[in-house]
Amino acid sequence: MRKIKISGRTIGPGCSCFMIAEAGVNHSGDLGTALRLVDVAVRAGADAVKFQTFSAERVVTKDAPKAAYQKETTGSDESQLQMLKKLELSPQAHRELQAYCGKQGIIFLSSPFDETSADFLEELDIPAFKIPSGEITNLPFLEHVARKRKPMIVSTGMSSLEEVTAAVGIIRNAGNSDIILLHCVSAYPANAADANLMAMRTMATAFDVPVGYSDHTLGIEVSLAAVALGAHVIEKHFTLDRNLPGPDHR
Repeated sequence: MRKIKISGRTIGPGCSCFMIAEAGVNHSGDLGTALRLVDVAVRAGADAVKFQTFSAERVVTKDAPKAAYQKETTGSDESQLQMLKKLELSPQAHRELQAYCGKQGIIFLSSPFDETSADFLEELDIPAFKIPSGEITNLPFLEHVARKRKPMIVSTGMSSLEEVTAAVGIIRNAGNSDIILLHCVSAYPANAADANLMAMRTMATAFDVPVGYSDHTLGIEVSLAAVALGAHVIEKHFTLDRNLPGPDHR
């Protein structure tokens, strides 16, 4: 199995598990909050802290409704687009976050949701691209990112093995072999009984790449089980306070 390097950290068989603290949009669009999330990730001992890079208008239609869990956490009096607009980080905020992560000794990562956002992250010279589950069937986007020849950590929530096979094929055909696949159950929160961690092992066998688990369950037990089953990467959402306003804190 191919080992992959991200900012000097080697990921793969025989290496310690690479821990990604997923800040996501839990900064609520505020740079100060984002910087505090970095501090928490550093104190927790994470290898990387990950945010999300997107323009709401490029990824959501004007009339798209919120997901059910988002209505529960933020109400139903605004659209998905209106909610996401408040959760964007500006280009300058990205630069300041990246610089702060460098000073704090933690790897800065972010998930692009469209080609323009991926191009911007390339300008920042991020060490790897994290592909969110919702984009695994967006094959032109995967090819666009793959051609940048940086490691790609690809979440596979909601996808079939055939869809993962297509995604891996597109990335490899674009000349990129540095692929890490993360098993993921796209529920918020996910039930531990539905974790199906053997899917992670199935992907390792099928594609001969490092694998891991993007954990949406409450608590840490399923992540521990994933590592026991051979996860090379764990991604776990975190927040400063579960009672803060926003879709994902709870």
